[in-house]
Amino acid sequence: MPESDKQIQGQYTYRDSGVDINKANSLLSGLKSIIGSTHSGNVLSDLSSFCGLFRPEISGYKNPVLASATDGVGTKLMLAKQAGDYSGIGQDLVAMNINDLICCGAKPLFFLDYIACGKIDEDKIESIIKSIADACRYCSTALIGGETAEMPGMYADEDIDLAGFALGLVDRERIPEPGSVREGDLIAGFKSSGFHSNGFSLIRKIIDKNGVDIKMPLKWTEGKSLAELLLEPTRLYAPLIKDIIEDNKINLKGIANITGGGFYDNISRIIPDNVDAAIQKDRWDIPPVFNYIRRLGNIAEEEMFHVFNMGIGMVLIISPDSLGNIKRSVGKKGEDIILLGEVSSGKGTVRIS
Repeated sequence: MPESDKQIQGQYTYRDSGVDINKANSLLSGLKSIIGSTHSGNVLSDLSSFCGLFRPEISGYKNPVLASATDGVGTKLMLAKQAGDYSGIGQDLVAMNINDLICCGAKPLFFLDYIACGKIDEDKIESIIKSIADACRYCSTALIGGETAEMPGMYADEDIDLAGFALGLVDRERIPEPGSVREGDLIAGFKSSGFHSNGFSLIRKIIDKNGVDIKMPLKWTEGKSLAELLLEPTRLYAPLIKDIIEDNKINLKGIANITGGGFYDNISRIIPDNVDAAIQKDRWDIPPVFNYIRRLGNIAEEEMFHVFNMGIGMVLIISPDSLGNIKRSVGKKGEDIILLGEVSSGKGTVRIS
């Protein structure tokens, strides 16, 4: 028999290559009710469609503008793999997108996810999608579609990666503009739930170099392991910001999600070139886990504020006469807002003292 004939003998299936279509379809079918729980009457399609269909209500908008965001979770996923805990990663994915979206004053409408892996682990992916759905529901956002891609050879069996996409709607006149920020305006912020999903390449390097067992509780953690603290899901700010934007008594001039780039790179994006953002770091208590990582890695304070959120996940710039109204607004949800500093004359930089 010719050698070429020998090479083509045998029947191959997709499963022989490491891709199990039936497993993926079965997993998705079992999650339909969970995903459907995020839907409203605006969703016109279910998961049997080739795309998600959403009919937005624009009657209350004078000049509607679409807002979009896309992001992933980053190397926090590698820490989740090390700890064997993916329970909050889905919320991280939603938050990294929707927390950006609301910075332009947009109401999040719908979310889509993309999950890539080397081999489908049903329990792991189900945990992630449930977390995504819970986060979407909290933000009154529809999870209208996504993709789970099994790619052996591209990823190792245990590897997983996530990406998300969110779309929202905002009235043009409600988009905060940096040009409206003036000297004397106040800088305020909401607490974070930890590191959120930024700076984990540095955190992991420090942990590895020091041989820290992330599953062992440390004395100062009140019985929690370092992994539990580091994997705390990113906080969702959409309900708080929605109430603030809709309150006509609050003059909101800027919103910054404190993600990659920390205080310096993110707050500078919402101020004009003729003012500075003067932050006083003694206005809030920096959570112990930040100080632990700083000491462990011998990190300079300026670098800490350039990489991490330092306990403040969302920053707002408001007019001075809005402080009382914003406190009342967030107080209805049992929340408090921290006065971090004020806007001063300058050159568009962030100063922390």
